[in-house]
Amino acid sequence: MVAALLKRLGVADQAHSRGDHPVHTPIDGSRIASVELVGKVQTTAAIDHAQRAFEAWRDVPAPRRGELVRLFGEVLRRHKADLGELVSVEAGKITQEGLGEVQEMIDICDFAVGLSRQLYGLTIASERPGHHMRETWHPLGVVGVISAFNFPVAVWAWNTTLALVAGNAVVWKPSEKTPLTALACQALFEQALKAFGDAPEGLAQVVIGGREAGEALVDDARVALVSATGSTRMGREVGPRVAARFGRSILELGGNNAMILAPSADLDLAVRGILFSAVGTAGQRCTTLRRLIVHRAVKDEVLTRLKAAYAKVRIGDPRQDNLVGPLIDRQSFEAMQGALAQARDEGGEVFGGARQLAERYPNAYYVAPAIVEMPAQSAVVRHETFAPILYVLVYDDFEEALRLNNEVPQGLSSCIFTTDLREAERFQSASGSDCGIANVNIGTSGAEIGGAFGGEKETGGGRESGSDAWKGYMRRQTNTVNYSRELPLAQGIVFD
Repeated sequence: MVAALLKRLGVADQAHSRGDHPVHTPIDGSRIASVELVGKVQTTAAIDHAQRAFEAWRDVPAPRRGELVRLFGEVLRRHKADLGELVSVEAGKITQEGLGEVQEMIDICDFAVGLSRQLYGLTIASERPGHHMRETWHPLGVVGVISAFNFPVAVWAWNTTLALVAGNAVVWKPSEKTPLTALACQALFEQALKAFGDAPEGLAQVVIGGREAGEALVDDARVALVSATGSTRMGREVGPRVAARFGRSILELGGNNAMILAPSADLDLAVRGILFSAVGTAGQRCTTLRRLIVHRAVKDEVLTRLKAAYAKVRIGDPRQDNLVGPLIDRQSFEAMQGALAQARDEGGEVFGGARQLAERYPNAYYVAPAIVEMPAQSAVVRHETFAPILYVLVYDDFEEALRLNNEVPQGLSSCIFTTDLREAERFQSASGSDCGIANVNIGTSGAEIGGAFGGEKETGGGRESGSDAWKGYMRRQTNTVNYSRELPLAQGIVFD
């Protein structure tokens, strides 16, 4: 089945059948392919090709560059169902989430096509007569993209579409856990390249490799920008190494996202928002809801409703009518169980969290989402565990709720459910949530591509996708033009 799916997506048989690195589906743990992992030599060669491609691509007019991305969007539309299914098979996402991730790719293509005619600079008033100043934006160079297993295609598309219209070349190292979706994306992009006709060779490449390939991207001075998505631990290595050579990085790292649930909230709406934000993608989103900060007055009612909803959650094969699919692998399962044990040691009361369907799928790791009532925001709560664990904390006054929201190392997404205008506005103010995303009456997950995506503190500070995130893929240049016959100096300086 997987071979047929890959064939429809244009992936050559030898790309997924002749390597020594096994690829397993988290659905049942079976081996579905084998790929070859490349190292430093092959990655450096890819960077060589990308550098040459950049030197040609940067001179192509931006609207023409946008045409390539438009063609790619059309290819994605034709293959949405197959690519979405492959995401489900390889990453374990339910069907709707797999399709939704491909739709994100299509949406960012549309955004980037429009952007290709809007790479605007500024006109700046000069203090000197007979002069004008302006700001222009130019292509940056080779962009390295390092992506994670949980969004195996969308994050690459966020980066690549913007990078291409900005005039750059791209080298992508996907997670070793999800190489097949990367091979499929590359094959689909090559269809767009063929239709485009005259793009330089090596404009967008994929390297399937491990740490050695990642290090080659991070350390090569020709890679002007490294966009890396993953754990905070990974970011602590990537960021300093790129900075040491004065390169740029966009870091999208851990999230420990909270919802403040106020006493005035619409509880029907809130319970629905909690459920999907906390259990979607089996808790394996960087924007997953991990902390529920609930007012004491509504805590009991909310937990009663939430536990009833959790008990009805369908767990199983993500391609069937289920809401929660598998964890990616055994390591993730063991991390979850370790966190629940630590939570108990720190005074937590655990509901759910046990392994499910073990007899049917002995080599896969399905779990019941967990709700953990905690007496305080202890060490385990402050640490992000990439699994469906929702820690519940109680507050009495709004200042306490804000403090709990902000009192973790991560700063990606946050939300408040309230009908009090003052609380909503305060939450979004400078003294409110310290996260890159702050929502009102909507959960922490499910960001649209129109806004800049990213967070603060240990989340890394990077921004991808919409708004003016495109500026991260370009270099700024300030120009001053003298159209007079004099040579006045700035600040009124005179050299007689």
